Amino acid sequence: MASMEQSGSTMGEEPTWAELLVSFLLIGAIPVVVGGAVILSLVGLTLWTRAMLRRRKRGSPA
Repeated sequence: MASMEQSGSTMGEEPTWAELLVSFLLIGAIPVVVGGAVILSLVGLTLWTRAMLRRRKRGSPA
């Protein structure tokens, strides 16, 4: 019985090229998604603050 359980386990076998490729793509996608979200939020905040400053300068009677 013990030998059947060991042969059914796939943890000891080497992964195939497809499994390696999928795992590398998933691992690589995480920093890309997180970094992209951070960059987009920084750009959005920068544009928003610039727009707010422009409105204040226009609205102030100088």
